[in-house]
Amino acid sequence: MSEKMVFFEVITEGLLQDTAVEDWAQVVQPDELVDFKLDDIRDSMDGVRRRLERSMQMQTMLRAFEARDRNLQEDNLFRVTFWSSLNMLVMMVVALVQVYLLRSLFNDKRKVRT
Repeated sequence: MSEKMVFFEVITEGLLQDTAVEDWAQVVQPDELVDFKLDDIRDSMDGVRRRLERSMQMQTMLRAFEARDRNLQEDNLFRVTFWSSLNMLVMMVVALVQVYLLRSLFNDKRKVRT
């Protein structure tokens, strides 16, 4: 692990007035009273890192599921489109054959003598 320098800035607006500089000692807490120590911060950061890694794993897994489902949907779309087109073509051919047969039934090729 590489060393990092962290800069903290504490801005206390309205807490101290310009004339009350000697009251600063009452605002600042000694090191013994500070709850967060370096180990606590490291533990928190490790926890955050573990949760981020778990989130990344879950997102990767969900992306894989989504990709699989999308491929399945695209394959199903191709099948449905192909068979629907084939059925439409067959229906059109059957319709044309029926029209031809009906016309041939009513078509009289005999010559009528009057």
